[in-house]
Amino acid sequence: MQTIERPALHGRFGLVKGLVVAYGAMGAAVFGTIVALAVADGTATSFMWTRSALVPVSAVIVYWLVLLAAKGSARAYQRARFVSIVAPIALVGVDLIPGACPTWFLLLQTACAVLLACAAVPLVRMRANFPK
Repeated sequence: MQTIERPALHGRFGLVKGLVVAYGAMGAAVFGTIVALAVADGTATSFMWTRSALVPVSAVIVYWLVLLAAKGSARAYQRARFVSIVAPIALVGVDLIPGACPTWFLLLQTACAVLLACAAVPLVRMRANFPK
């Protein structure tokens, strides 16, 4: 694994890290909301528990991959890019199943997905720096 020496890439990786942190923070806030609902009136479903717990966990994994990619790991870069493209689609797609979750939950999960999708943009633009 080689360290990437280009200052422009460091800036892009910094942006990606910030977006992934925001994705994780938003996901943690959604999870906290689910905990509060469960304590207050028990309206949180197992679907909502699972979905809201996966976002902060996936944020930690993606952040770790981005850190490795910033150090030059092409495999970590490819995985981070793949997850940042596919996960937002899956996140919103499953929540769009009729009756799966309330609208407010869909909107919060969509906000999380948008943050991760925004991280995909600079990652995709770095593709030439990580040849196969």
